[in-house]
Amino acid sequence: MAVSYNGLWKLLIDKNMKKVDMMNLVGISSSTVAKMTNGELVSMKVLEKVCEKLDCDFGDIVHYERKAQRECPLNKETKDGGQ
Repeated sequence: MAVSYNGLWKLLIDKNMKKVDMMNLVGISSSTVAKMTNGELVSMKVLEKVCEKLDCDFGDIVHYERKAQRECPLNKETKDGGQ
């Protein structure tokens, strides 16, 4: 699973804020911000706090990025034509 917080970083730029400003306003730790910077999962509670303090919605700050799908072995035809 790949999560992108690019929307959050763009929102901070629009609000002329730095990550440390957000940390202080929202009340989250530097390790939580580091996780977000690295595209790692954080709790819904953290996202809720961010949205409340920055007056935004989940969709404004987080985005799910699909990885390239690998072909499922069940969808492959067998060499003998499926028999």
